[in-house]
Amino acid sequence: MITFAIDMSGDKNMSFLQHLEELRWRLVRIAIAILITATLLFWYQEWIMNFFFLSMKDTDFITFKLLCEWFGVCIKEIPVSFQSTTMSGQFSYALMMSIMGGIVLSFPFIFYQIWSFVKPGLKQNEKSVAKGIVFYVSVLFFIGILFGYFVVAPLAVQFFGSYQISKSINNIFSINDYLGTVLSTIFYTGLLFLLPVVAYLFTRLGVITPAFLIKFRKHAIVGVLIISAAITPPEVISQIIVAIPIVLLYEASILVSKRVEKNMKKDSIIK
Repeated sequence: MITFAIDMSGDKNMSFLQHLEELRWRLVRIAIAILITATLLFWYQEWIMNFFFLSMKDTDFITFKLLCEWFGVCIKEIPVSFQSTTMSGQFSYALMMSIMGGIVLSFPFIFYQIWSFVKPGLKQNEKSVAKGIVFYVSVLFFIGILFGYFVVAPLAVQFFGSYQISKSINNIFSINDYLGTVLSTIFYTGLLFLLPVVAYLFTRLGVITPAFLIKFRKHAIVGVLIISAAITPPEVISQIIVAIPIVLLYEASILVSKRVEKNMKKDSIIK
């Protein structure tokens, strides 16, 4: 159970208003970190847009090249072009791209600030169990971001960019729609890779159990397959490439939940 009895130094009691003040300054630090990073990204917006995002529609993008070399699934063409349909469209999404990039790159610092605010309220055994959580959460998040960027997002671009209900209809995406889809896909994939951490926390709180996760394992696998089929080309190899890591994450979450439950039972016996 989390309490707020001591401050960061642990040598005096803090009032509710003092906690609010501490939280305010931590939020200010987070905002400054995001702002500085976002400003740097905005300065290089054209290079970032061309090199990182618009390149996903090119058949020589690294994901498509590896698919062709390793699995024989070669992408011939992605017939898509872009346009901006509103006056502020390009500027608005340059800002959004910069801010979301600032959040992603500043994530370890953001999580550290949040964790530093919560940590003093934990019991000593809870602190020891959560040792290194900032590092592990950051690593999982960035692995998810990379997986989203190199696997999920380009496959989604390839599928939706190549899909035509009629040859008379051309795919001309608004930059708002394209960039919004790509950025959200990458960011949410990063969050999805935090599933083992969520399983750890929810098991500690008694919200879920290993038995619950095992019971709904088949449902989860079916859901993953449906999602991977929806965002990838109609090829089994692409669907498997997306589905396997997510299924492995779910299995890892079960193992984490079992470990936590086992440790909690040991602690209750000792007490």
